[in-house]
Order: sequence, then structure tokens, then C-alpha cells
Amino acid sequence: MGRVTSTGERTDPALRERAEAVLATLAGPHARLRDDQWTAIEALVAQRRRALVVQRTGWGKSAVYFVATALLRAAGAGPTVIVSPLLALMRNQIDAAARAGIHAVTVNSANTGDWENTYAAVDRGEVDVLLVSPERLNNPDFRDRVLPRLAAGAGLLVVDEAHCVSDWGHDFRPDYRRLRSLIAELPAGIPVLATTATANDRVVTDVTEQLGLGREAGPDDGTLVLRGSLDRESLRLSVVALPTPAQRLGWLAAKLAELPGAGIVYALTVQAAEEVADFLRERGFPVAAYTGKTEPEERLAAEGDLLANRVKALVATSALGMGFDKPDLGFVVHLGAPASPVAYYQQIGRAGRAVERAEVVLLPGREDRDIWAYFASLAFPPEPLVRQTLAVLGPEPLSTAAIETRVDMSRSRLEMLLKVLDCDGAAKRVKGGWIGTGREWVYDRERHQRIAQARKAEQQAMLDYLTTDECRLVFLRRQLDDTGARPCGRCDNCAGSAWSTQVDEGAAEAAGERLARPGVPVPPRKQWPSGMAELGVPVSGRIPAGELAAEGRVIGRLSDIGWGTRLRELVGPDVEDVPVPKDVLDAVVRVLAGWGWEQRPVGVVGIGSRRRPHQLDHLARRISEIGRLPLLGTLVPGGDRPTGQANSAQRLAAVWESWKDVPDLGAVDGPVLLVDDVIDSGWTMTVAARALRLAGAPAVLPFALALDG
Repeated sequence: MGRVTSTGERTDPALRERAEAVLATLAGPHARLRDDQWTAIEALVAQRRRALVVQRTGWGKSAVYFVATALLRAAGAGPTVIVSPLLALMRNQIDAAARAGIHAVTVNSANTGDWENTYAAVDRGEVDVLLVSPERLNNPDFRDRVLPRLAAGAGLLVVDEAHCVSDWGHDFRPDYRRLRSLIAELPAGIPVLATTATANDRVVTDVTEQLGLGREAGPDDGTLVLRGSLDRESLRLSVVALPTPAQRLGWLAAKLAELPGAGIVYALTVQAAEEVADFLRERGFPVAAYTGKTEPEERLAAEGDLLANRVKALVATSALGMGFDKPDLGFVVHLGAPASPVAYYQQIGRAGRAVERAEVVLLPGREDRDIWAYFASLAFPPEPLVRQTLAVLGPEPLSTAAIETRVDMSRSRLEMLLKVLDCDGAAKRVKGGWIGTGREWVYDRERHQRIAQARKAEQQAMLDYLTTDECRLVFLRRQLDDTGARPCGRCDNCAGSAWSTQVDEGAAEAAGERLARPGVPVPPRKQWPSGMAELGVPVSGRIPAGELAAEGRVIGRLSDIGWGTRLRELVGPDVEDVPVPKDVLDAVVRVLAGWGWEQRPVGVVGIGSRRRPHQLDHLARRISEIGRLPLLGTLVPGGDRPTGQANSAQRLAAVWESWKDVPDLGAVDGPVLLVDDVIDSGWTMTVAARALRLAGAPAVLPFALALDG
């Protein structure tokens, strides 16, 4: 006789037995359901409830929805729809489903040619699981033609990595917020499962509210929330505090061979990841970089190499995280601290799932807070910019490029805002671009202030983690509101043993030399932004060959782990207008000497600056003197357009008619070196080089101290 649930339904006494049988096909004949796994499956299948499962990485959240899918399909339910954030996660899920005899397919940007066949197979009932990215929910064709059928016929909706819905969602995956509307449109009795490995009490409450999970279809009131312990018995957490980037990189190079198995080295920026990977390869280690700029095919190959232990490590940004599953991952090292303990726990959770010991080492840097501040500056735009965007949108579709000419935001930030406005009903993505709906929209200033305050608190908590003398795992678990945390007995604080801060002299010297090596190529702009006529700038299409700049050079990027800090001290937003110091001038000489140009420049032209005129004048003059090149003049900024624009179209318009006193270069017989302090969007150099080319220069070689971007 079955037991009676809280909804008054009598469960099938054989349901758990059938669930265990499905699990055996997924995980092997000896696998058994955990109590919370069974509780979630029973709630979804027998009670058709809505549930939020917060469990550590590797606990078996995917087993819950695959077992539930098999049982629901056997009972005649429609396919499960899984909203999943990453292609890597989708690939793993499809492979896992196949082991249980579950036919899973995906619709994503990498398989557009298969979409129609996939939709037809879903309509014929041949698909058990359909995986879609959150962005797909806002594709006009998918949203209007496919989604209504899926919502009407789905047997189960799964929201994977549900923490992306929370306060951070508008920065990371704003399309997750569309799920609230999808869930609201589900017929009564369709169960919903949200899963995540990283959620404190604030995030649990926020996810439940944002997804509308509290609105139960049946008499049971409220979402079933299942939270487990976040203890990871294999993890050995340590912090190694070293004063300079060279020492940290040298420490890593010296200790990498001692770290068990294969693992991940996390860096905070794309440039840092690439720089570290290059150095480790120079030291003989088989490693690969893995960032948001890595091509999809290269990402897949890198994942495969790590899974097969063909590389010692992937040097990665946060692009490698959710969905990557290597049970025997032996270590995670961070060069630079993430901005919150929640993010840190999520990343270290990749390690040690199926090994007795995994090393987790954090090497923080003084520059970490600058990087946190930069990413925080990209948060939700202030209200005037949002109102300006809404005013631009009307009944006729506008492309993102066209909106960009009228709203001063970067392309990525503008796209994020448009998606949020779409989720909120104030804008709509249609074929051909974006339209306004005319619906009233309220700027939730209180919410954005709360987010900013929460971020500051989490950053401070991360700083506290670096210096705490209590158990490090207890500290992290408390940040995730994991009750019952006890000292782990394994971390450097508990065990009284830590990695040595002594750095191998040879490795430190090599790292120092690598980081001090100046010189970064800067490709020229070759295409004008779209819609410049709207801003009174009469250009379009490709930049003519006779107006192009050549490839340029800078000492380094402001985000580099080597030169970045030094350059920010010289050209940061609030620094004084001081002459270029000797060590930086020495680096200038090294860059120019190693440029490898086809023809040596025959003269120098400086670019005037409103913020640091003396510094730039000094730089151009010293290059002229050291290189024994005539100083041919200075392009003086003119006009009254504002500076500091965020997107390409606005920045180009701001500098289009800026230059006065362009020297006549008709008599020069070689390239001209064009000198500035910082290259950011590249449009200042592009327009200045064009002016010099039109004034007679046969070629223009852009040079600046730093690249911001």
C-alpha cells in the first residue's frame, strides 16, 4: 500500500524501485538514490510540485531530472525541457541521458542546421529531453513558433544553474529572467525543477521569487527547497600570499609539477590567462588557455585534453566553470581572487569529486580589487541611459548597431540592457531588430543599490577569507548559509601546514623577465561603424587602404598582470600629469627596437591630450631625441564634443573633427610614428592616422604606452 503525500495523493509503492533501476543505467548497478534525490524525484513525478535543489557540485542533480524524465515519459508525459547555460554542459548531459536510454537533443547556436529536424522530432514525440540555452528563449522565431508548443506539451521544465536568475542575472545571463514568463504560462500540473550548486539564503529567496516558483499549481503551497551540506572531504584549501605578480607566477611554475593529477589554473582576465599559459608553456608544461575569446572548437579540444590528462592544466577565466565535469580533477589554483566567496566556492567545486585529495590554492594579488572595480562598473546602466534607450525605441525595428549611434553605451552593455527591457516587457526583439512596446517601465533603483551593496559585502568577505585564521571551508560554507559547518581539519589553518611561500629563484627570475617583457601588437581598425551618417560623419564600410593605419604597438595592457599595475599608475583616470619615468622610457625603447617594421620611421608626430598634455609632450619629445627622429608636429585636439564615449559610433563621432594643425607630410619618404598615451577603442588613432595619411604620410605606425581593452 502506498503512502499518502501532503497533497493527498497516494504514491505508487513501486515508484522508488523503478527510479533506482533508471539510476543504475545512469551511474552503474551499485548506485543508490540519496534521500534528497528521492525526495525531489517523488515531488516532481508523484506530486507534480515545483522544487529548488541546492547541492554541491558532483552531488547528482542531473540524476534527479533524468530519472524524473524517464518516469514521467513512461507515464505518458511530454518531453523534458532543460534550460542550460553552456554548450559543454549540454554535451555532458546528452551523453549521460543516452546511458539511461533517454533521447536528448539540443538547440543552440552551434547546430542551426539541425533545428527544423529537431523541432519535427519533438512534435512526433521522439525526443525525451530538449536542451536549450536561455538566449534561445528570446529568439523571435523560437519564442513565437516553438516555445508555445513546448510550454503546452512539456512534461517537466528544468532550470539548470538557477543562480544565474538571481540579482547577478542581468549581468551574466539576462535571458534567464524570461523563464518567469515561461513558467507562468505552463499548464497546471507541470512540475518545475531548478538546480544550482551555489546559492546562499539571499539567492534562494531571489530565485524562488524571480522564477515565480512559489505559485504552486496544486494545493501544496510553496516551493520544495532541498539544500545539502557543502562539505567536500577531498579539498585541501590554502592561501599563499606573495607580494608581486612575478613571485606568484614563479611560485606556480615551480610548484605545478607537485600538484596532483591535472587541474585548472584560474585567472581574472582573458589577458592574464593567455599570459600565464604562454609562460607555463615556455617552462615546458603542457597547458592551454581557455577564455571567453577561445573559439568553440578550441574549447572543446581543450576540455577533451584535460579530461584525458593530456595537459597538466587549463589556464582559464570563469568561462570554464559550470558544466565542466572531471571527477578526478586534482587541483584548482587561482592567480587572483574572485570577487566573492560564492564565485570562489563554485570554481573550486570542480576539483576532487572522485579523488581522496585535491589541492585548492589561492594566490591573491594587490591588483585584484582594481579588476573587481572594473567589472562592477559594467553593472546595470544608470536611469538616464535607460530612459534614453527607451526613447529611441519605437514601432519600427531598429538594429543594435542603429541604436548604438543614438545611445552612448558599449555594444555588450547595450545588448544586455535590451534583453532586460525585453524581459520586463518594455522592449521586444523582433525580426530586424528591437521595438518599443510603449509599456510603462519603472527603474528599480532600490534593487540596483541593494545589488551594489551586496557586491561590496561579498568583496569584503573575500578579503576576509584571505586573512582569516579559522577553518577556510567553514568560512566559505558560512558565506553560503550552509548550517552545521565544522572545522575540516584539512585546510592550512586547521592542519597547521601550508604551502611554502619560498619561490624558486630561477622560476621567479624567469617569471619576472616574462612579465617585464614589453610589447603588445595592436591591429588597426579596418571598418567604420554602421550608421555614422546619423551622427553627421560621412563614412561607411571598409576604411580605404590609403587612409589606414599600420599595425601598432603598446608597452602592455592595463589589465596585464605584469605591466598593467605600472601603467595604471601612470595613465590611470586620476593620476597626475607627470613626465614619463625612466623605467617606462626604457620599455618604450625596447618595444621600438623590437618592432620589426619593414621600414624605420622617418619622424614622430604626437597626439595632444586634454588630461595629460605635459606627459604626452614629454613622451613624443623623448622618443624623437632617443631615436634621432625629427619631431614633425603635434595633433592638437579641438572641437567641443564630449569625451569618454562608450561605444564605437559615439567615440568615432567624438574625434572625427578633433585635429588641428595637421602637419604637411607631402615631403616625407617613410612611415611616421604616431604617439599617444592610451589606445582604448582605437578610434583616436584611426582618425589621427587617417589625417596624417591624407596629409601625405605614406604610412603611419601607431604607438602608445598602454592598451585599455
